[in-house]
Amino acid sequence: MSSHADNAMSRHAVVAGGSLGGLLAARVLADHFERVTVIERDRLPSGGAHRRGVPQGPHTHCLIASGRDAIEELLPGFTAAVVAQGGTVADMQGECRWYTEGHRMRQAPIGMHVLLAGRALLESHVRERVRGIGNVFFHENAEVAGLTVDGERVTGVRLLDPAQGTVEADLVVDATGRGARGTAWLRDAGFTAPEEDRVDVGIVYTTRRFRRLPEHMGHDRALVITTTADNRRGGAMIAQEGDRWIVSLFGYLGETPPPDLDGFTDFAGTLAAKDIHDVVRNAEPVGEALVIRFPASRRRRYERLGRFPEGYLVLGDALCSFNPIYAQGMAVTAIEARLLGESLRAAGPSRLAEDFFARVTPVVDAAWDTAVGGDLKHPGIEGERSPGLERTHAFLSQVYLAASRDAEVARSFVRVVNLTDGPDSLADPAFAGRVQAAAAG
Repeated sequence: MSSHADNAMSRHAVVAGGSLGGLLAARVLADHFERVTVIERDRLPSGGAHRRGVPQGPHTHCLIASGRDAIEELLPGFTAAVVAQGGTVADMQGECRWYTEGHRMRQAPIGMHVLLAGRALLESHVRERVRGIGNVFFHENAEVAGLTVDGERVTGVRLLDPAQGTVEADLVVDATGRGARGTAWLRDAGFTAPEEDRVDVGIVYTTRRFRRLPEHMGHDRALVITTTADNRRGGAMIAQEGDRWIVSLFGYLGETPPPDLDGFTDFAGTLAAKDIHDVVRNAEPVGEALVIRFPASRRRRYERLGRFPEGYLVLGDALCSFNPIYAQGMAVTAIEARLLGESLRAAGPSRLAEDFFARVTPVVDAAWDTAVGGDLKHPGIEGERSPGLERTHAFLSQVYLAASRDAEVARSFVRVVNLTDGPDSLADPAFAGRVQAAAAG
């Protein structure tokens, strides 16, 4: 038990939502509370089945190194267990092929390893590990409808089914995802809902699977082709369990990858590089196509609220949900869970929310700036553009060109993508000089 184990806060914690963020939060809370209850509206599957509450689950996922490291810290042996079930570990620069603005990034081992596996496989291993913790309990087929409050403190949750009543808690963590139900809970309890930043991206994803053969990509295990300023189409192809490629093609602002095989293949041929097309035009398809729409990136500014109830926290997509093409969501959630543990060790009940939001805000800032900055290069996307954004985009274009020629520039870029370094690290004068030299050829 933690240093706070002898106070009232240590008795019971409730986590609303049993997805990845809720599971990792429960894992951390189990070290600090006598009992942790995860309340989930769906029936949680056993094994690696997809879950209705994660509609994006069947599409392309990967766990970048920072997220993998965070989960490994919380659940030692996690990576090995996923690999034993067919997952793949790949060097983020040495075995992953990146095309940015049409330039292929220079490849060289970096020592940061991404975990490639389906979302259902990743989440199932976390879920089964958390299920095995003696003081964590799951209340499935139950939905939180609101908070119970005593003055300035949250005292539990009210369930949607009146027959299920209320659940008392010393701490409630909202991990319900993008739906932002927690903002309504706050309003209903007499608190102000947070401001929300929103960038409408209008992305459509179409995903197909193909049989993976050794000759397809050599030693490379993942491929990302980003959009360019004048091409709103992109794609990703990632090695997955079962000797499969999972391929997701996407388009902004009305660009829709067709689900039929011929149309899908033709769309792949219009990307800024031909590598995905070269594989899928001859590869054996497995299963049917899936289509999903992601309307907007959304960030709820809880850290700016002047009045926030004691005994309540928000993390994961309920705090900030990013455009999925940047592969940051699971990693940010895992890092937030790790930081939750730091806050529980450092702060008492009255300062827990303040401490937690202060710790996670820089992580969310870095991911948000990367994703939103990349999206706003497309003129048709509405969002707040800072006065210097055009200069930033011009400089990043030079970075992408330089990264195709200089492995050290590429390394710095990958460290930002991995959330190891913040985007401001690219403004270092020595780095800028190296970029200029490499871009000049």
